[in-house]
Amino acid sequence: MEVLAAALALGFTAGISPGPLLTLVVTSTLERGFGAGLRVAIAPALTDGPIIALALFVLKDLPPAWLTAITILGGLFVVWLGVQTLRSARGELRVDAGGGTAALDLGRGALVNVLNPHPWIFWLSVGGPLLVGAWREAPALALGFLAVFYSLLVGCKILLAWMTAAGRRFLTGRWYRGALAASGLLLIVLGALLVWRGPALLT
Repeated sequence: MEVLAAALALGFTAGISPGPLLTLVVTSTLERGFGAGLRVAIAPALTDGPIIALALFVLKDLPPAWLTAITILGGLFVVWLGVQTLRSARGELRVDAGGGTAALDLGRGALVNVLNPHPWIFWLSVGGPLLVGAWREAPALALGFLAVFYSLLVGCKILLAWMTAAGRRFLTGRWYRGALAASGLLLIVLGALLVWRGPALLT
């Protein structure tokens, strides 16, 4: 039960904590509605499997420079997303634009999640040991840990996307552009912080 309680706390915290993926959830929802935010929000459930495997079996034996490189690359990608969002805020307003946006949203969410150092650090330092310990006690307990953790992680982000979409209908004209621009600036700041923190991981 202690493992499941930890999964509840960790999943909820990860789901609502500010970061590149949560910001992208909000930004995508502002741009194209709840469906876009939903597709970004489920990215961890689709991409964390390889992250967990690599963190548990490979990355722990590699030099810190690998994690640093992932951090810097992820930061640059997030900055690029922020610039694109700022351009969208200056251009023609689009509401629920169609045409290939599902693949775009899933791809952006997956890239941000994979290039974000936080999942790697979490599974190397906290999640990995908890998962291994739960598996040794009972495989079903380990599966329960994963189910509870990702239900909270993804569920909280989906809820925030829904709340953003509900408020989005009241954002028109200047306020809509301002909210979109603020999201873009936040992405740029978060990306710059990731790039800045990259070399620090070597020390």
